[in-house]
Amino acid sequence: MLSFLQDNIWYVLIIINYLLAISAVIALLFRNVNPTKTLSYIIVLVFFPFLGLLVYYLFGQEYRKNKIFNRKNILNQKVVKQLNDSLEQSKSELDALEHSLLEDKIKLVKLLQKSDKAPLTKRNTVDILLNGENKFKRLIDDLKAAEYHIHIEYYIVRDDKIGSKILNLLCDKAKSGVKVRLSIDDVGSSITRKMKSKLRDSGVEFYSFMPVLFPQFTGRMNYRNHRKIVVIDGVIGYLGGINISDAYVNYANNDTYWRDTHLRLEGESIVTLQVQFLINWNFVSGSDLKISESFFPNKPCKSNVAVQIAASGPDTDWANIMEVIFSAITTADKYIYLTTPYFIPNQQIITALQVASRSGIDVRLLIPDQSDSFTAKYATNSYLGSLFDADIKVYRYEKGFIHAKTIVVDDIFCTIGTTNMDYRSFNINFEINAVIYNEKVSKDLKAIFLNDLESARLMNPKEWSKRSKTEKIKESICKLWAPLL
Repeated sequence: MLSFLQDNIWYVLIIINYLLAISAVIALLFRNVNPTKTLSYIIVLVFFPFLGLLVYYLFGQEYRKNKIFNRKNILNQKVVKQLNDSLEQSKSELDALEHSLLEDKIKLVKLLQKSDKAPLTKRNTVDILLNGENKFKRLIDDLKAAEYHIHIEYYIVRDDKIGSKILNLLCDKAKSGVKVRLSIDDVGSSITRKMKSKLRDSGVEFYSFMPVLFPQFTGRMNYRNHRKIVVIDGVIGYLGGINISDAYVNYANNDTYWRDTHLRLEGESIVTLQVQFLINWNFVSGSDLKISESFFPNKPCKSNVAVQIAASGPDTDWANIMEVIFSAITTADKYIYLTTPYFIPNQQIITALQVASRSGIDVRLLIPDQSDSFTAKYATNSYLGSLFDADIKVYRYEKGFIHAKTIVVDDIFCTIGTTNMDYRSFNINFEINAVIYNEKVSKDLKAIFLNDLESARLMNPKEWSKRSKTEKIKESICKLWAPLL
């Protein structure tokens, strides 16, 4: 028997592979997931022995149905429950807002309030920060002024020039008595052992999100925490597209100009942002952190900017951010301006954009001219034809790499956050966005979008249709992988 196995080891392995592949296919069919995604997995499992099983293992698990961690431990704590109840708008209040301010955008408010328990907060100050150099200047000033606690959660943290400056500042604040909690993604981040030791020796509570054995080889093949959150003393918050790394700061010696967008918030929305941080902290630290009122000081805010904090990921029942983007597109009356570094959408978003444009709405998409990912570049390109068919204007940003993730609709709705327009952000990664219902902020973001178009090239559909067959083949292959990215 042993001799037979040794002589036929390759055939035995192939048989085992296809037995496992058949089991995986049956599991996919019983789960009734998206047919396109199911077909992609079946093709990979059938035509790529062993590799197909690896891809299925890394990408194919349904984490939304089998939650990675339980949000209820935090959401059900007395202080959080009371705050959420106090902020949640009643039906009569929402009806009043519908007639006075939001009109049909009230549907978005109700959607998030019901599916994500994300209350609409009406008293907030919102500052849009362009590029890393502006974001980090404000952030460092706020960190220096912190008195009680600093909560930081990031996908990418590196101890390069800007990273070391911020991490050293966190050490100084911890030594001075400020409670500092830091959570980083184990795949996205890269901090030296020396810096990690300094953080812990200084009193910084520091944890990695879902550690992996070889993060440098893992790449994108995991459910990762893509959020960028800072909460200072429970009164100031940051979120957006800018990670903590020199790549996001336009230093004179940087090879590529990095165009990005971030938000600084004050007001009632910090309650929700703080809760989202604490939910994740409870998971990464392995502790049941007792939530006290000191995390949520009642600091009055004079500005009246309406904000909801939308979170989504494998821990949520619904793809909340994708759903609010879809609803914003389908309720648009005048225009939809989208900026994203990666455009690999699902069919719902494609159809919504096509219908909007064909209905006479001005739909424009801004994407990078040069991508930082070969697969993402050609997967994005594979979707452009369907946009051109519906007369959607597509622009390629040529000044550098545009990494901003923003949408503005009708001078009343906009969103800024961590969510890319792709499968991974919609369904796999942990993401967070600020959803803003305000004319001034929306018009400011609209002006920023139009200013970015001055550094972009409007694509010509006729010229695009003449691209080489080689390019089209690359697109077709990468599009096949798109549901798995």
